[in-house]
Amino acid sequence: MSEKTPVTHDLTQLFEKIKDVRMAMLTTTDEHGSLHSRPMATIKPGKDQALYFLTDVNSAKVYEVKKDSQVNLSYSDPGSNVYASVSGRANAYRDQAKIEELWSEPMRGWFPKGKDDPNISILKVTIDKGEYWDSPSSLFVQAYAYVRAVVTGEHTKDDDVNQHAQVQPK
Repeated sequence: MSEKTPVTHDLTQLFEKIKDVRMAMLTTTDEHGSLHSRPMATIKPGKDQALYFLTDVNSAKVYEVKKDSQVNLSYSDPGSNVYASVSGRANAYRDQAKIEELWSEPMRGWFPKGKDDPNISILKVTIDKGEYWDSPSSLFVQAYAYVRAVVTGEHTKDDDVNQHAQVQPK
């Protein structure tokens, strides 16, 4: 029998886990009903507990989220053993004040005209649910898990060395 995954309604821990993961894989549904994923540069979460990205107004993802707003974001940092999955609803729109808030100079590679580029669109993902896994990667923690398994014959439990939770903000 599997153990029940803890559930929280607080997005703080999820945001803490993904704050240093620079890229996320955004999955949408394309015009043929197939899943379509692509990398997106992560921008800090908004105070409204949504995730924000800048994208080209003419990109396929903008078209796709207008047809089906359900999306998934996957975060992975193998070096730190941090993984997260976020499901939500995406909305593409233009708001110059929000673009200026989210803008950073490295984005000029995609938007050569800068933050005033008329092709910039905001992609807001309102989170419906998330899940994260964090297994500390230190040699000591891995050794502890190994010794515990050998001595007790039991696998490592989440509360021993791992963190795993579902996040349902509503």
